[in-house]
Amino acid sequence: MRIISGSARGTKLFTLEGLDTRPTLDRVKEPLFSIIGLKIQDSDVLDLFSGSGALGIEALSRGAKNVVLCDNSKKAIQVIENNLKKTRLQAEIINDDFIKCLEKMNGRQFDLIFLDPPYETNYIIRAVNKILECNLLRKNGLIIAETDNQKIVEDIEKLDITVSDIRKYGRVILIFLNRKG
Repeated sequence: MRIISGSARGTKLFTLEGLDTRPTLDRVKEPLFSIIGLKIQDSDVLDLFSGSGALGIEALSRGAKNVVLCDNSKKAIQVIENNLKKTRLQAEIINDDFIKCLEKMNGRQFDLIFLDPPYETNYIIRAVNKILECNLLRKNGLIIAETDNQKIVEDIEKLDITVSDIRKYGRVILIFLNRKG
């Protein structure tokens, strides 16, 4: 796994060992960041369920202004810290449950929010509801959720949020969400 573009381009990132985390593959990450394009420049980014921090660090490398990386795992936090040192980039790191992390963002808003939780959970639905409840997404902000479960897509469509795009890459489904109105 590597940084694809920007100031840390080509840097190979440390990953978590074992099957507890599943990093976003380069073949998914490249089109994802192409779709987002210029939205990254000077943006405020929240990478929930960060794992190795690859998505948030890629955003930093491409010009994001501020990035918050949140993961519940202490091992993940150590890997994130090592990846930030290796890339010489800076981010805010939170080692906590995703709901508690979102509650800590009191009063903050983000341009981009990445949600890449374990696939077999309903964490995307819970996270989107909490993001909306806490008003964490800016007016023109974007939530990008990654899953392999079509039912999650159907459940998201029932929420008070607009599904602006859905892309499939093998079994991976990227869902792009905007605030309504």
